[in-house]
Amino acid sequence: GWLLWRGMACGSRSGGGKRQVLLFLLCVCVCPSGAESLRYSLAEEMERDAFVANIAQDVGVAPSQLAARKARVVSEGNEQLFRLNPSTGVLTVKESLDREQICAQSDTCTLFFKVLLENPLQLIRGEVEVRDVNDNSPVFPEKEMVLEILETTSPGSRFPLDSARDEDVGSNGLQNYSLASNSHFSLALRTRKDGAKYAELVLEQQLDREEQPELNLLLMATDGGSPPRSGTAQVRIVVLDANDNTPVCDREVYEVRLAENSPPQQLVVRVVATDPDGGSNGKVRYAFTQISKGSRQLFELNPDTGEIRVTVNLDFEEAKSHEMMVKASDGGGLSAHCKVQVEVVDVNDNAPEIALSSRSASIAEDAPPRTVVALFSVRDRDSGDNGRTECAIDGDLPFSVTPTFDNYYELRTNAALDRESRAEYNVTITATDWGTRRRSSGQSIVVQVRDVNDNGPEFTQELYTLWVTENNSPMLRIGSVSATDADAGKNARVTYALVRQEGKEQPDVSVHSETGAVYVVRPLDYEEVRALEVVVRAADGGSPPLSAQALLRVLVRDENDNAPVVLHPAAESGAAAAGELVPRWARAGYLV
Repeated sequence: GWLLWRGMACGSRSGGGKRQVLLFLLCVCVCPSGAESLRYSLAEEMERDAFVANIAQDVGVAPSQLAARKARVVSEGNEQLFRLNPSTGVLTVKESLDREQICAQSDTCTLFFKVLLENPLQLIRGEVEVRDVNDNSPVFPEKEMVLEILETTSPGSRFPLDSARDEDVGSNGLQNYSLASNSHFSLALRTRKDGAKYAELVLEQQLDREEQPELNLLLMATDGGSPPRSGTAQVRIVVLDANDNTPVCDREVYEVRLAENSPPQQLVVRVVATDPDGGSNGKVRYAFTQISKGSRQLFELNPDTGEIRVTVNLDFEEAKSHEMMVKASDGGGLSAHCKVQVEVVDVNDNAPEIALSSRSASIAEDAPPRTVVALFSVRDRDSGDNGRTECAIDGDLPFSVTPTFDNYYELRTNAALDRESRAEYNVTITATDWGTRRRSSGQSIVVQVRDVNDNGPEFTQELYTLWVTENNSPMLRIGSVSATDADAGKNARVTYALVRQEGKEQPDVSVHSETGAVYVVRPLDYEEVRALEVVVRAADGGSPPLSAQALLRVLVRDENDNAPVVLHPAAESGAAAAGELVPRWARAGYLV
């Protein structure tokens, strides 16, 4: 393959004292595999109709060819995010892209699209990586956090703080916490298993409620952008009187496996913490501390019993696991923390989805078997065998489905087609997954069989016999010839003509080229011509044309247009009657 790098700088944009410079880096990778694949990179928040790539240049196709081959771009999913100009081959974004809205906080944000070309059918896969820009500041869930700490708490004790959230990712995401200078606390940074950072408040010097019953600290969260963004929250420390026993969780980590089709209000786990103190100092209440926004919408925690239950249906395809911290606090303000990890187990709750490039297709009737008719993809959002699919065609039709690459399939012919027998097929494709309780879905595509000129005209008769009475008027219509063609369109359009014979004069009949009507060109004389025979050719409009011939015979009827003439004896010139000599001895019956 080859790489083409381009740089693009966008002008500054002012408003509210802000100035933002976006650098646009375009990376193209064209791989000479079974199907072309294009890769691009685009910074988020680019303006509408921002340039992404020149598809025609990258694929090596002239822009005129893109228009001629009906090039179009199709994004995966329901929303079309890109626009392809078939006249120039330039790919642009339809609207400004917000990476956080499209991909949430995924490490990478890749949008997939396909460029479809026809004549011949060709699919070009492409992907655009939406790069993050530092357009979000870290935000704490609450502007003020209240910690109740016993005055007898030993130095070195740690207190987890609510994490800030930054919608950006990578270096633009949350990178560091800092604490305003004070005499009692320092800050320690910790990292969870998923790589997210959170802060713990570390007691450096023992508290004295009688000396200072409350402290106010400023906590700052900073991201790694350039320039960096930050957010702040107040940490209010309420110093409590002595409570000499802290709640203790029976486990440090609770690990639970839960099917994604678990009904709402199903028990996930019960967190248990005990405190040997009496009264309110021994009564433990539970609350979430470290939990993501998405997990908070899926689970609820009973503050009295420690039971965690499902609130809405889970979705394995959205999140495969959830992690949350539970704080167990007694009435005196002492607390303990434990971690709950929920692994979501996939079930076959999604049927395969078939995406057709077109609802209709056409193919010439003389196409050889194994000709590609259409291209389509199948996606099942489940995993494992639940997401593994196979395709089949309903009914006994001359088509088959062949897998190509990834989750794409080709609809091919598996036998010769004949438009004169059947001009249209409604092909239903059924996709089925491999789950224990198999799910399936279907889509239909109409395949039109295009006509080719494989049938010649056929006359209704091999010999046409027509009659005409002599002394007819010129251009008299005396009948017609007729031929039919089983093809369609111009291949079935029949024209007629007389076959000229070398050495013979122009015949006295003519045939209309479109209707086949037969005309006598001039008056005929029975005493001169009693019959005419010509050959008529019928040709279709195919390329090359096919033709057939028939014999046309025209018979002339006599009419009484001649008076009798006495040939002998010849009348003398000017005499009223002819004379003849008869001997005197002639008897009766003598031949005069």
